[in-house]
Amino acid sequence: MPALTVQSQVDEVVNKYNNLSLNKEANGPTTIEVQLKQSYGFKPGYGDAFTEALPQATKNRFEKYGIDISKGYPRKAQEFPYFLDDAYKATARQPGAESFVERGTLADPSKKKLFAKAKEVRNLTKYIGTELVGVQLADLDETELNELGLLISERVVVFLRNQELSPQKQLEIGSYLGHEVEKHPVAAHVPLPGVEGPTGITTIWGRYNRRARGAASQGFKRKGGKIFHTDLDHIEGLSYGHLHLDAIPNGGSGDTVWTSGYGAYDKLSPDFQKFLDGKTAVHKSAHTYYDRDDPLSGPKFVEREFPLVVTHPVTGWKSLFVNRSHTVRIPELEPEESKLVLEYLYSVLEENLDIQVRFTWADPSQDRSLGASAIWDNRVANHYAVADYDDVEDERHGTRVTSLGVPASFDPNSKSQREALGLSN
Repeated sequence: MPALTVQSQVDEVVNKYNNLSLNKEANGPTTIEVQLKQSYGFKPGYGDAFTEALPQATKNRFEKYGIDISKGYPRKAQEFPYFLDDAYKATARQPGAESFVERGTLADPSKKKLFAKAKEVRNLTKYIGTELVGVQLADLDETELNELGLLISERVVVFLRNQELSPQKQLEIGSYLGHEVEKHPVAAHVPLPGVEGPTGITTIWGRYNRRARGAASQGFKRKGGKIFHTDLDHIEGLSYGHLHLDAIPNGGSGDTVWTSGYGAYDKLSPDFQKFLDGKTAVHKSAHTYYDRDDPLSGPKFVEREFPLVVTHPVTGWKSLFVNRSHTVRIPELEPEESKLVLEYLYSVLEENLDIQVRFTWADPSQDRSLGASAIWDNRVANHYAVADYDDVEDERHGTRVTSLGVPASFDPNSKSQREALGLSN
């Protein structure tokens, strides 16, 4: 019995319920049959054909690296996880994760081999965001990838322009940096030869998302962007996210902003830090599913509880692990207390510009025949996509790979970033 996998249109469910046929045998129970469909109208496989709207730069990349889009693009899974129990299983920590060693812990702290490949190591702000100029991701060996992992964990997000990077190589790098890569059971993805299910290469394409959901192109008054969020923070073992834009908007539009959970924690008073240390927060999924035993109770989110303050497994620094989009509540507090505390923590992350970095994909130094990559640590970062671009005039398309590593935990003996680095408050 199929059910909704994304935020449902409740009216549709109610209408179906009101029109149910009740078949009652003479001396038997009443049988109710319910038929639900995917609320956004997505079809499995290649049912959503948006190939004609695909930016030419993306088509060129796919053709160069053997990505077949002749059947349509992007591809959806053949089978959706209709029910909540299936969604929990799909997002749970997988066997073998316990033995995974975070790559950054294997790195030379000086990162001398990685930096030797760079024409310039450019820190975009004092505490967050580094651009590696002249480094090609596809050319990095394991030692250099270990050092890259350490750099990302320390600087929260790392940028690399003018990349010759295939989707396959992007997936390979993500697989190395984590125990495995997340393979989203609902999101659209890039098809790979010989792979039937989700490939682990998620399509990031605003034009597709809006058209597929039947949303009209937004005018200036309604534009701005998504609110600050962390990708897939309901999944156990979330670590690095890698977005590669192969079609970059014109005119300096389509920027992305990242903010640091390290910096946000250090903004708090010592007494408030102690209050938060050891508490937890519940995070929800972006998509909804149905209770197998009670589908008429409506769509439900996957929810998981994680430390509100996490100790990073590579740096050992404390970081706030909350975000406005997906954090639901602090279970140790009363609902109104939780709401007040979370709202304040969101404001610390979102309003302090000195713990943020804004990356302009469409920089003059960017060769538009090539792509640009941002790799960030989801255990530390919130980010915000600035939607000031036009879907037609400013084409923006990317592919994302999310690595899964050591699950979030809290060590009461760990230090904050500024404390560990000997910086004053």
